[in-house]
Amino acid sequence: MSRADPYAALRFPNFRRYIWGLFALTVSIHIQGTIVGWQVYDLTGDPLALGLIGLAEALPFMVSALWSGHVADRHDRRRVVLWSMGVLVACSLALLGIALLSNAPTGWRVAGIYAVIVASGVARAFLHPARQALGSELIPRAIFPNAIAWRTTTWQASAVLGPALGGMLYAAGGAALAYLLDTILMLVGMWWLFRVRHTSPVRAPVDGVMLESLLSGIRFVRSERRLFGAMTLDLFAVLFGGATALLPIFAKDILAVGPTGLGLLRAMPAVGAVLMSIALVRRPITRHVGRTMLVAITCYGLSMIGFALSGTLWLSCLLLAAAGCFDMIGVVVRSTLLTVVTPEHMLGRVSAVNSIFVGSSNEIGAFESGVTAKLLGTVNSVLVGGVATLGVVAWVGRAFPALRRMDRWPEH
Repeated sequence: MSRADPYAALRFPNFRRYIWGLFALTVSIHIQGTIVGWQVYDLTGDPLALGLIGLAEALPFMVSALWSGHVADRHDRRRVVLWSMGVLVACSLALLGIALLSNAPTGWRVAGIYAVIVASGVARAFLHPARQALGSELIPRAIFPNAIAWRTTTWQASAVLGPALGGMLYAAGGAALAYLLDTILMLVGMWWLFRVRHTSPVRAPVDGVMLESLLSGIRFVRSERRLFGAMTLDLFAVLFGGATALLPIFAKDILAVGPTGLGLLRAMPAVGAVLMSIALVRRPITRHVGRTMLVAITCYGLSMIGFALSGTLWLSCLLLAAAGCFDMIGVVVRSTLLTVVTPEHMLGRVSAVNSIFVGSSNEIGAFESGVTAKLLGTVNSVLVGGVATLGVVAWVGRAFPALRRMDRWPEH
């Protein structure tokens, strides 16, 4: 099969089923994320309450992530994915139940939402490394970059549809209607992944004690300086530069566009990311890999500064879409590096480390945004984050010369 074939990975039936399952799963997750943010801010009116959503998800995620990587490397990854999604279905049903209890005290409802988020954080900690490693098992290693491009495109396409659907459903029928579709889509995703006809190969027992096994993923990442630099750059860019957690405030108080506008704002980074990922499928990054990532994250930081200063919906949407374009380049570089340089038997543990570096930084970044918005104001919080992102790019470029100088993808 030609390496230039843009549909190479999709020619494998199991990978196609995996992609459909991933699409339904991520549409569900983005519907839920949009509605939870609006619901909590609508109930409390407090920026810090939005930040606590991120903290409620990040802490259990970080505690569970290394253990989950070990599980993904020692057990059938498809089963781990299905069990994790079963827990997420239960979380969606719980949120639906809370939405239907509209007469319950506000404090009880907010506390219930946080409790569900904690449970979903644990489930997603086990889901992410198993899902990522499973996808890598379904296609030949030679077409990993194409598979990653399709996987990322699918994720971002669902990130466009999910928030838009969530906002429209909330405006039309309230949180209960949105959570109902969230639950249905999660079940559809489980069905598609159940249809993946694949059993993970038997792996040799991991040497040493459990802690040694868990820490081996960290040691590998630290030894591979290009991967370590890419993860570090993405971690701090997301930690400081993201404004997703504060979008309910922009939608309600600054731009005054309501839940439908919130869905539009949340979808815009994914719109930009989808456009960029389509371009990367057609014209993949083959030269100046490290420098391309550094320039892209610089432009991401500048886009977030522009968003903070914008006062109109159309300009805000344009800048968020631009941020999504540039962020996608970083995602593709980091994901491709992880898959190319990591031995197959360590993919679960290294993917778990990647989850801690980048996945949890989204939630910790949400907490940071909530705290700084409480202290400095919403607009100043995003401005400071954008400037900090530019500083991080300059630091990573100097601290990780192997990444900065990387021209082509590694051969091993």
